Amino acid sequence: MMESACLRHTEIPHNSALFADFQYHFDKVAPFYAHNPHDSRSYAAAAKQIAYSDDRRGALVAALRASNGESASLNLLARPGTLAVVTGQQVGLFSGPAYTIYKALTAVRLAAQLSEQGIPAVPMFWLATEDHDVAEVSHAFVFGPDHRPIQLSVSADGAPERPVGAIPIAAPPVDRLREALAGFPHGEEVAEMAGAAYPAGATFGRAFRALLERLLAGRGLLFVDPLDESVRRLAAPLLQEAVRQDESLHAKLIERGKALEAAGYHAQVHVEAKTSLVFLLDGERRATLRRQNGEYAAKEKKYSAAELIDRAEQLSPNALLRPVVQDYVLPTVAYVGGPAELAYMAQSQVLYRELLSRMPVMVSRSGFTLLDARTAKLMERYGLTVPGFFRGEDGVRDAVAQKLVPPALTQEFSEVRRTVSHSVERLRDDLAAFDATLAAAANKSLAKITYQLSKMERKAARETLNRNQRADADTSYMSGLIFPDKHLQERYYSILPFLAQHGVSDLIDTLYQHVRLECPDHQVLVI
Repeated sequence: MMESACLRHTEIPHNSALFADFQYHFDKVAPFYAHNPHDSRSYAAAAKQIAYSDDRRGALVAALRASNGESASLNLLARPGTLAVVTGQQVGLFSGPAYTIYKALTAVRLAAQLSEQGIPAVPMFWLATEDHDVAEVSHAFVFGPDHRPIQLSVSADGAPERPVGAIPIAAPPVDRLREALAGFPHGEEVAEMAGAAYPAGATFGRAFRALLERLLAGRGLLFVDPLDESVRRLAAPLLQEAVRQDESLHAKLIERGKALEAAGYHAQVHVEAKTSLVFLLDGERRATLRRQNGEYAAKEKKYSAAELIDRAEQLSPNALLRPVVQDYVLPTVAYVGGPAELAYMAQSQVLYRELLSRMPVMVSRSGFTLLDARTAKLMERYGLTVPGFFRGEDGVRDAVAQKLVPPALTQEFSEVRRTVSHSVERLRDDLAAFDATLAAAANKSLAKITYQLSKMERKAARETLNRNQRADADTSYMSGLIFPDKHLQERYYSILPFLAQHGVSDLIDTLYQHVRLECPDHQVLVI
């Protein structure tokens, strides 16, 4: 039996106030976005703003045909008027966090829905191969049947600042993955799939894409790699214009940061005087540039704006410009993003307005916390809910311990607490008539006594838990799955252990069926 429940994002730790208002009070953040994602009319409005010439469409389709091959989605994209529902992600080891799959499935669902409503659209995945922070993509977390986190890492050799998509992985940890998943019914199948996508020497970009193509086969996704020379040619005019308008764009970004702060939010991406909107792809490096007296300074050389404009096909956008470049290259009607992405889009909007004269509908991806049947039963047994796990494993341990204390002992603590409170309060009232300072001292004494009683009660509960090895193991089992190392499950674990436990096609189908575009909440799904 499958069950699902909704969890408001305001109950989830580490979500920003801006994202919370984006989901539940869009009127408060409307000035920072072009369209309201909660209004179905927004998609038609965004579609009308897209002017995408036949020449550009032909060049895009040719570029994608070379890298994607023939497909029904590509044939549809080739038709005038077809738009794109886009999402993307860093090319992390073993597909990165589980939400990578959730983003892709949300884009697939939205494209299908728009097509049904008369706005032909295809789902597209923008591979963030240009990023050069290898530390963010060189590891993945999985778990075995005990739900304890296992970190899998690779050493990524290469020049500093090298785009991660082009870095080869000499020894992908497929054997360690196979060992971790061995206790699951579909562990070997998933390990074989990962091994096929991650042969020795495969780059982060190529392996990530190969794995997603296998996991999401038949879903119609088209993949876009910004390191592809043909894609770079398509992006070059927009990057040239960004350099030409650098001064005014920079000033507008500073103003937008102040406007966000005035509205009670914070700028997701810090912008200062030296911040450049572009990097330079120089050989194997993605060189960081700094604005400096009208020029752009790398570590060893300075460039004029004219030089960068001439080398536009070697420019790479920063985090704020990247979505604008993406949606210049693609006929994007909607972008599917996570909480942090949607928050920094509030800054990118000024770049969309000045450089593209339009902005897609920004849509929140579906989010899931996946529970197996045993975890759901244990939560029911101990009276726990998912938000209770956000206090960390120690907090869950205390909650479980409280459930195990003999009722008679719990009642005795309550009676002692009531008796002491009544006696001290009566004494305080008598002292008040005698000396007000003594009455105040009685209040402090009552607080200390109450604290000590609670402390003694917690110790009794923990000792009860310590004597109950099964309950202690249950606590570890639940916490390791739901909130591992104090992280939301979908932001921490790869999707692979869930597939190994529940089956690849079965789980992907189940997740797709539970993508609810009309629901602003995070879903807790019992499988």
